[in-house]
Amino acid sequence: MEFKEKISNVTSKVISSFWGTLEHVNFDFRFKNGKSANLTHEVYGKNDGVAILLYNPSTKKVILSKQFRMPVYVAGVSNGFSIELVGGAIDDNESPENCVIRETEEEVGYSVKKVKKVATVFLSPGLMKERTYLYVASYNEDNKVDNGGGLASENEEIEVLETSFKTALKMIETEEIIDARTIMMLQYLQINRLI
Repeated sequence: MEFKEKISNVTSKVISSFWGTLEHVNFDFRFKNGKSANLTHEVYGKNDGVAILLYNPSTKKVILSKQFRMPVYVAGVSNGFSIELVGGAIDDNESPENCVIRETEEEVGYSVKKVKKVATVFLSPGLMKERTYLYVASYNEDNKVDNGGGLASENEEIEVLETSFKTALKMIETEEIIDARTIMMLQYLQINRLI
């Protein structure tokens, strides 16, 4: 059975568009057994995003960021603070590559020109429509152009963390790092022996 025969009569109603857009999407779904059901799912998202892991093969260190995340706070974890990759939302008419280079300088103060795309992922495909483009880039001290910390105009307060790769991996085990993108990219470095 082709997919177009499985889903029909799709309608969408925007429930909220405060930061991202929350939609109720109603549709008829035909199951393998031939029965149909009318279903409503919530879909949330905003612009697609980017994330990058900076690594220094000489010093065997990585650059991470630490910032407050309200969903982490509401979940009662780490007082709401999350250690994660540099990342952000892609502006209109901006390429993912240009966005990740811009975000790297804004958030952690490093200017990188050569980035490698690793994957495009959905982090919570049951609810979120946002795709995240994942990158890696090597860095050294010559790439440092600013102290970083994010943009005051975007109410960002980002702590820049330069830590050993070994310590970062340990932080996954101790659950100091709980961000899925960060875990994936640290493991990517480990699997590919880039550091």
